[in-house]
Amino acid sequence: MSSYDVIVIGSGPGGYVCAIRCAQLGLKTACVEGRETLGGTCLNIGCIPSKALLHSTHMLHEAEANFETMGLMGGKPKVDWAKMLGFKDDVVEQNTKGIEFLFKKNKIDWLKGWATIPEAGKVKVGDDVYEAKNIIIASGSEPASLPGVEVDEKKVVTSTGALELGKVPGKLVVIGAGVIGLELGSVYKRLGSEVTVIEYLDVVTPGMDGEIQRTFQRTLKKQGMDFIMGAAVQKTEVGKKGVTVSYKLKKDDSEHTLEADTVLVATGRKPYTDGLGLDALGVEMTKRGQIAVGKDWQTNVKGIYAIGDCIEGPMLAHKAEDEGMAAAEQVAGKHGHVNYGVIPGVIYTSPEVANVGETEESLKEAGKEYKVGKFNFMGNGRAKAMLAAEGFVKILVDKETDRILGAHILGPNAGELIHEICVAMEFGAAAEDLALTCHAHPTLSEAVREAALACGDGPIHS
Repeated sequence: MSSYDVIVIGSGPGGYVCAIRCAQLGLKTACVEGRETLGGTCLNIGCIPSKALLHSTHMLHEAEANFETMGLMGGKPKVDWAKMLGFKDDVVEQNTKGIEFLFKKNKIDWLKGWATIPEAGKVKVGDDVYEAKNIIIASGSEPASLPGVEVDEKKVVTSTGALELGKVPGKLVVIGAGVIGLELGSVYKRLGSEVTVIEYLDVVTPGMDGEIQRTFQRTLKKQGMDFIMGAAVQKTEVGKKGVTVSYKLKKDDSEHTLEADTVLVATGRKPYTDGLGLDALGVEMTKRGQIAVGKDWQTNVKGIYAIGDCIEGPMLAHKAEDEGMAAAEQVAGKHGHVNYGVIPGVIYTSPEVANVGETEESLKEAGKEYKVGKFNFMGNGRAKAMLAAEGFVKILVDKETDRILGAHILGPNAGELIHEICVAMEFGAAAEDLALTCHAHPTLSEAVREAALACGDGPIHS
């Protein structure tokens, strides 16, 4: 029977990062993965392939909408959908092969198959049983289901099916106005689909700053996406020609139907722990079906840890990565730490949306006095030169101390710009610290500095 210091179950961003960090810390490490390739949902059917399609279709939009303005003349490009999907698949393969290389480099054994935990200290993969001083569960999540909606991954699809449709649908209905629904909805909108988003709540991107929610929805509407808000989907019916979506409006209980070629179910995700044998082990679970862990990411069963989407917290790849590194440190006898107050979130539409820390709504609810510094990209020279001057940077600071409490960006490269603020928050910086830091000109980052200046005496360029 092979024995390891650590066996990590799952090779997604949390699992593979955890395994690599364990190996770097001198622990004999194995990682269990049942897919044909490493990388989990994120690299295979999530973050990476969706970003490939988002980038491809953003380039298409630039060619169709902005090239002529910039003096780039010529016929508009034609979409070869099969070739675009091939590009997406190539990107996925490069990334998954990269993880395989890193496993070999760090002498991590890939145990191919699906894991069960027959008892603490043992992991079974197929017919083989392995001993492990520590087991770290990084089994990830799967799409959440919706009553009355049967997914076939052909006409009624999750994000998995939406990444490999046989053709671009004429009419696409997206159920859910969260990150996944809006990203993939924007992909198909740029490709020519009529896109309608049905959302149960009255706002898009639940949990985000209210001003961002409102502005973001207006932006997507201008791009041609339709929204039906405050609507509860009752069922979907697949016919020969397409899919009929039945929904009920909450405001008056009226019933309606909508016809579509394809329906994307994007109503969130749920922890995936099936087959691990956690019930028999007595592993404590939360009411929402997540694995309960302590501050050291250890479950109530000694030697069994859990990280990522299968525990509480935002289901974000980078959150899982941080937890993976921290759990590895704990297992190695060091001090692992994750600052859950500084975990950014990004929506990779165009323009992008990024956030970190508190929202105005959360600060009001907590009764905390705060100031707002805001700067529109319309005042940023680089954004104008890129024909991307839509949106703003918004920084929230403590009214008394000027310490940065949160930030929200809607605009070009928001997903990159947010990290300057993350670093500042990690060091407990004040808005004045950002405002007094020299920023290169002309850059989009200057908009962050201007928003920081707006927390004090005021921005220069507005």
